[in-house]
Amino acid sequence: MRANIFITFVAAAFAVIAPARAADDQGSPPATKTAPQDGAKKEPAPPPSVTVIGARDAHGILGREVRSAANENMGRIVDVIVDREGAVRAAVIDFGGFLGVGSRKIVVDWNALHFASVSSKSDSITLELTKEQVNAAPEYKEDTPLIVLGAAGSLRPWEYDH
Repeated sequence: MRANIFITFVAAAFAVIAPARAADDQGSPPATKTAPQDGAKKEPAPPPSVTVIGARDAHGILGREVRSAANENMGRIVDVIVDREGAVRAAVIDFGGFLGVGSRKIVVDWNALHFASVSSKSDSITLELTKEQVNAAPEYKEDTPLIVLGAAGSLRPWEYDH
């Protein structure tokens, strides 16, 4: 008697499972889909915005030569410093030395840099500081507080919690 009940149960389970498996094998979608819990349909994400900047209007600055107003070589821009909101605050300049020997990095306020003629890679960026001011600047070291050298009256302190 128990064997008959067991066989009947297995046959019934097979009768229910076999058609469902056949449907899966044919690649048909499941019979029911779960709706989003909030009841709203998910809309596709809107396409990203696109801005076209002319080739003469924007240029990369990393590696660019920096010169003083008196046309003295002040080094090259090696990094850009941004604050927590993503606003550009300063540039790191590799200053002094020869072929990387004796050079040091300093940080200058972004407002002390002028980008008037940087249409080609050979054009330099002008720094509104003298060579003596840059020589006196403390060296930049990663993961330490920044001391930013700025043009007279243009430096604004960062006000962030530590």
